[in-house]
Amino acid sequence: MRAVIQRVTKASVTVDDQIVGQIGHGLLVLLGVGAGDQLAQANLLADKIANMRIFADDDGRFNRSVLDVGGAALVVSQFTLYADTSRGRRPGFVEAALPDHANRLYKQFASNVESAGVRVATGRFATKMAVELINDGPFTIWLDTDDR
Repeated sequence: MRAVIQRVTKASVTVDDQIVGQIGHGLLVLLGVGAGDQLAQANLLADKIANMRIFADDDGRFNRSVLDVGGAALVVSQFTLYADTSRGRRPGFVEAALPDHANRLYKQFASNVESAGVRVATGRFATKMAVELINDGPFTIWLDTDDR
């Protein structure tokens, strides 16, 4: 499972000119599910993101998590995080999970983050979405459960 997390002052997802998810201060999580991913990866990644200390304390040090600062998470499915660009000019996506499997783990991941105590908003799986954000920092981190 892969995620790009961006610390944001606000973020939203629009589908067909309707906002389907939005947050203020917190994290935008672009989530990719790999073909071999299982529940264990969703659990691990959700816990890591909910507790990752990437928000500044009073001394300006990264000692606070999204939980500590009362932030929210906007979770958006992004199968393109599994793009294979090693050959040619058109990316391949064979390493991405099939839609039914990916959607189950996407929903489980979002539920796990919410169960940790973070308010969660989501995009709409398998639709064309417009994602808007104001990156706070800018601050962006790439996570991959295969790197453990």
